[in-house]
Amino acid sequence: MNGRLNGRWMLGVLTALAVSPVLAQPQVADLRAREVLSSPAFMANHPDMRYRQLGHQAQADGRMSEARDHFRAAARYADKLSQAALAELWWSGQGGPTDRALGYAWMDLAAERGTPLLLVQRERYWAALDPTERERALTEGRALYAEFGDPTAQPRLERELRAGLRRVTGSRTGSVPRMEMFVREHRGARTVDADAFYQDDYWQPDRYWQWKAAELARVGGGNGTVDVGPATTVRSPID
Repeated sequence: MNGRLNGRWMLGVLTALAVSPVLAQPQVADLRAREVLSSPAFMANHPDMRYRQLGHQAQADGRMSEARDHFRAAARYADKLSQAALAELWWSGQGGPTDRALGYAWMDLAAERGTPLLLVQRERYWAALDPTERERALTEGRALYAEFGDPTAQPRLERELRAGLRRVTGSRTGSVPRMEMFVREHRGARTVDADAFYQDDYWQPDRYWQWKAAELARVGGGNGTVDVGPATTVRSPID
């Protein structure tokens, strides 16, 4: 596989991953999880997932400059797949100028947790850089890490999760063990499973990072397969 095909394959993988909701834990039924993950109340309080979805939608519509903006917003909340997607956009010059040094810096950041697929692409980038680009890539990388690296970006998301859980509103109806929660969206009110919505995996920082680690594990497991869920429509929140 030549370098161009490698790049096209990687961009296709990252494009597919950008539309996939964070993978549900095995004990959660797919339908329940997808109802929760696609609900506006959930997305409004998980900016990593919300902006990644918006980035994919812009990308699918050919609005590549907007895709860069959305993926960058998701990247601020430690979303590694958005950081990788942004790396590809810079590397290939989609939605703005081509900057291979900056593309490498973003991919290096995306591979921060050692995801094999992202590490492989990072090394492909590095091999393609000339000495001047490599020097600038290291400089760009230090600046990006200060703002978007896990030590800074993860606490940023954790604050959102805690604040979001406090401000989520909804009415629970029914009786234990089956409860439903009314959530408001642009089409009106609908119900989602309250037990699934409020589970710790979605809101408690330690559990949330474990849950998202499962996504990266499946991406970088080395088996060459990617399991992608259906696309969902995400609307930008109105301030």
